[in-house]
Amino acid sequence: MSRTLEPGKLLIASHNAGKVREIGELVRPHGMEVVSAAELDLPEPEETGTTFAENALIKAHAGAEGCGIVALADDSGLCVEALGGAPGVYTADWAEADTFEGGPGRDWYMAMGKVEGKLSELGPDTDRSAYFACTLALAWPDGHSEIFEGRAPGSLTWPPRGILGFGYDPVFVPEGRNQTFAEIDPAEKHAISHRADAFAKMMKAVF
Repeated sequence: MSRTLEPGKLLIASHNAGKVREIGELVRPHGMEVVSAAELDLPEPEETGTTFAENALIKAHAGAEGCGIVALADDSGLCVEALGGAPGVYTADWAEADTFEGGPGRDWYMAMGKVEGKLSELGPDTDRSAYFACTLALAWPDGHSEIFEGRAPGSLTWPPRGILGFGYDPVFVPEGRNQTFAEIDPAEKHAISHRADAFAKMMKAVF
């Protein structure tokens, strides 16, 4: 049985302001006061896990130990069936590139092209089904933790379409739709996303 999350402060173990804001809006109605890892100047732990759950737990436990309150972290990515689940936990790594300014950055068009190139090598009849996965990890200062996993099934298209999303959204068509995640209104996308699925499970279990 899951442990109940009592109203009070909740650390979002992330330095991503957009993610902190999105999560905050979801948990505030349950009496949670959100604070981010960036606000507390907590270091970002090295994500050495080989699964979404391992990486989410690394971040959540580091946050809970660093500030002494319950911490919530997530890890997510794109999994392509024909590529054995890749890029998976290395979703962001596939986008790592040198920027035009000469420093490190992420080139998502390059990452999408990398996925498409590998699928093309497998032939025109290759299965193009894929899914976005999200794993949420809640960690308490005493070491207790909870895991919640969500998925958004769909398939990949090429060339990329839409400007509303980010990451691999322009090539991902969610199941039952004709538009890519980058063509769907953000509010509508959030309602059917992998993160929404994981959050629904978490809300039901701990609140």
